[in-house]
Amino acid sequence: MSAPAAPRPTTEPPSGAPATATATTNATATSAATATATRRRGLLDWRVRFAILSVVWGFSFLLIKVGTEAYAPFQVALGRVLFGALALLAVLLVRRERLPRGLRTWGHLTVAALLLNTAPFSLFAYAELTIPSSLAGICNATSPLWGMALSLIALSEDRPTRRRFAGLGLGFLGVLTVLGAWHGFSGVDAKGTAFALLASLCYPIGWIYVRRTLAGTPGSPVALTGGQLMVSTLQLTLVSALFTSAPASFPLWPTLSVIALGALGTGMALQMQYGLVTEVGPTTAQMVTYFIPVIATTAGVLVLGEQLHWNTPVGAAIVLAGAALTQTRPGPRKPA
Repeated sequence: MSAPAAPRPTTEPPSGAPATATATTNATATSAATATATRRRGLLDWRVRFAILSVVWGFSFLLIKVGTEAYAPFQVALGRVLFGALALLAVLLVRRERLPRGLRTWGHLTVAALLLNTAPFSLFAYAELTIPSSLAGICNATSPLWGMALSLIALSEDRPTRRRFAGLGLGFLGVLTVLGAWHGFSGVDAKGTAFALLASLCYPIGWIYVRRTLAGTPGSPVALTGGQLMVSTLQLTLVSALFTSAPASFPLWPTLSVIALGALGTGMALQMQYGLVTEVGPTTAQMVTYFIPVIATTAGVLVLGEQLHWNTPVGAAIVLAGAALTQTRPGPRKPA
């Protein structure tokens, strides 16, 4: 789940778990994106696209769960970036846009791919071998909390406030509630949960890296993200070849889940998110973050029959409230 923060020179995706991020574009690309968004307004209202995006990213955790029923976690992650890359390359072909150029840019995209795609996608897939998809979706919502904690030491321009500290503490309390800390975390797979939380930590680390290295890089967000997914595909192809064996069969539903996870949850969703950021701004567009765990939990319970205890939705609400506080920006000061 990616949300480019245009027109700022960074791209910070919401914690929507299935997420990628690249640097934003220059003024020319921004103008082109604006024109594209303007054309889309007449076709589909932004509220409808916002709802579709929330559903697509919320269902991503269910698709991961179904995919791991037939494929190894690395293979699920590989299919995700492969079909996501193909979707974005098709867009570039239609637009007649080129992939990024320069060894330096591709070097930074290699690191970004590792932090924002290869590592978190693999970790979420491994996590869902032992934890419900609903719990994975809630863990994904902790990404803004990790980002706030990292910003204290990594981004000097992002000064902490009392409100953001309160959000961090509230989010931590929400995580403990979800995990049932008063029961000694009984019934919760510690390894799977740790993988999901570590995957969520990868996103803000990747955003900080992108912000420091790829901000202002020439090229559209689609071109940069497409290049990033291509690199991630190569990385996961190598890892899968080393640590997994080729699947003996290709069952229908797991295969369709992986294809949808990549083509829709990574390819189409990113395209839709770029349009939303351009049309309604990054603040409104990033609100999709707070709908993802709700939809992921609902999908897990209704479709997969996952059990839901009272502390899960209550804890998720606390996590989201804390995440919202950490993302609050103080308004401009009034002149004395």
